[in-house]
Amino acid sequence: MTQIPRGFDPQDPKEAPSPQNPGTTDAPAGSREEALRAGAPTAPSSAPEPRQVTRAGMVWAAVASALVVLVLLIVFILQNQVYVQVKFFGLEGSVPLGIALFIAAVGGGVLVAIAGAARIIQLRLATHRQRVRLAGQGTRTP
Repeated sequence: MTQIPRGFDPQDPKEAPSPQNPGTTDAPAGSREEALRAGAPTAPSSAPEPRQVTRAGMVWAAVASALVVLVLLIVFILQNQVYVQVKFFGLEGSVPLGIALFIAAVGGGVLVAIAGAARIIQLRLATHRQRVRLAGQGTRTP
């Protein structure tokens, strides 16, 4: 962060900052001062502003990543079409290997989502109880 000294006038050629590489200027000497006097815009000398992360950009990146994962998943399923014998709680059947692994992955994701939802609910209840407790303390007079 640069600070402008008190009393600094950027229009004054005596106070204008000197170029960082004085030997490599393309413009003739004095043209910057003339441009400042004429009020012509000059190229900014500061570094470019950092890019801002927006919600739309984050959503686009998430969707693009999800599409790549889905394409890889489709390729995996199509390459693993060999039927395998699957047994689960007394049920028995023959399913393509890729589909069986996909079903197992979705089942694991559902279990993780259930555990995460339970934890979120637990934290929200604890926060709600704490807010009620603090609000009750604020209304009491000693």
